Amino acid sequence: MAWDESRAWKKGRNNQKLYQALLDDATSAPSRNAKRKKVVHPEDMPWEMARQGLLKHLMNEGMNTRMETVDAYMQIIPPGSRSGKHRHLAEECLYVLEGRGYDLHQDCDVEITDTYHWKPQDEVKRYEWEAGDVIYIPPNTIHQHFNASVDKPVRLISATNRIYKACGLNDLEQVENAPEYDPNVVLTADLIEQYLRVRSKVTA
Repeated sequence: MAWDESRAWKKGRNNQKLYQALLDDATSAPSRNAKRKKVVHPEDMPWEMARQGLLKHLMNEGMNTRMETVDAYMQIIPPGSRSGKHRHLAEECLYVLEGRGYDLHQDCDVEITDTYHWKPQDEVKRYEWEAGDVIYIPPNTIHQHFNASVDKPVRLISATNRIYKACGLNDLEQVENAPEYDPNVVLTADLIEQYLRVRSKVTA
């Protein structure tokens, strides 16, 4: 046989039931999924004081729901404030539930070979939005959301595709923290109410 492969393929003593594990997983999936949530009630949606801002998670891989491919959260931006600034390989869309403001987007030049490299372009683009609009974030774009009102909050619904992570491409990087971020603060509904009423000292 060419290239002496006939002497190579017989090497190895390990035995592992990997295919059987796939069959077992497929067989147990219906009963496992039956225990996962199809409806998530507001009291079961976790709050998070995140580096990206004030979040209420609607669907997330860590919430034991039937959703396999999408993560979604609500983001609250207090009056006169802004979100964190971050970049990720997965594309994202955001529905503007409440408020008005604008986004700053900075495209990146990307090279994926044996290693992964990205470099921000010089141009920063501004996009205005208001309630009812959908904001599209292209893959690998540095972006940040700004509340243009000094007395009303902004609420956004963000959805991203979890498939990138499953493919080993969960390239998420925080460039700047949201002004409200404090790792020692535990968000509650009462605390959110305070953020909704208080004008931020941040200047965009």
